[in-house]
Amino acid sequence: MNFSLYKHMMKVNIKGVMNYAIGAAFYIVLVVWIYPGMEKTAKPLNDMLSAMPAGMTKAFNLQNGFGSFESFISGEFYGVLFTLIVSIFCVMVPIQLMAKLVDQGSMAYLLSTPTTRGKVAFTQASVFLTGLFLISAITTACGIIGVRIFINDANSFHVDRFIQLNLAAFALFVALGGISFLVSSLSNDEKKAMGISGMIIFGFYSLDIVGKISEKIDWLRDFTVFTLYKPADIVNGKGDVIQNCIILFAIGLIAFLVSILVFRKRDLPL
Repeated sequence: MNFSLYKHMMKVNIKGVMNYAIGAAFYIVLVVWIYPGMEKTAKPLNDMLSAMPAGMTKAFNLQNGFGSFESFISGEFYGVLFTLIVSIFCVMVPIQLMAKLVDQGSMAYLLSTPTTRGKVAFTQASVFLTGLFLISAITTACGIIGVRIFINDANSFHVDRFIQLNLAAFALFVALGGISFLVSSLSNDEKKAMGISGMIIFGFYSLDIVGKISEKIDWLRDFTVFTLYKPADIVNGKGDVIQNCIILFAIGLIAFLVSILVFRKRDLPL
């Protein structure tokens, strides 16, 4: 790793990282804050959900209903809001760290210094992963603090499952970020890289939603990493969280490794 480059790129990107972190933290505290009010209307809401097709509730991770805080937050926040917010981060930031520098000619300047392509790519990947970790850590901490402040029966809150939920989300974003970083490492054009990364990541998200709607097309979920992210099962204590996290981390780390290897070998524009 090039530590001088790491410190410089963290300084350049920290404001953007904190914007995502503060945004995610704000939304999770908001969701925690409104839950006591939602709890009073849980029965009619659950009746409404039970009248909906099972595929629709499953598609948006609402199959647990609103009977408990964990069920509510797994559907409202981790099933939709947090996933979309950090997926955007996973598209935008790898492009800024790699393809944008190549497109603008800044990468040639970096490589003219006493460093190697491999070190530059590894450093940029480390910057992205540091930012992703900060977002996840701040969101987790704010969620726990929010529960202690706003939830009346905070002792019934399963902190261990909440941490597992955030670990699973972090593993998912490592996988998505690795894929986006690979696309960025192969690209000379910032806009093209952003389009391809966005198409892949939000294409995965769309396939997961569509595949949940009907068992007849459930096979579509085999083509997306989102099938390994199951917030509703985690809060119910079901599923193999560790196994799914290991697979997601492996996908991400392999993608980052391939990114570094291909960036070392590919031709760059002058």
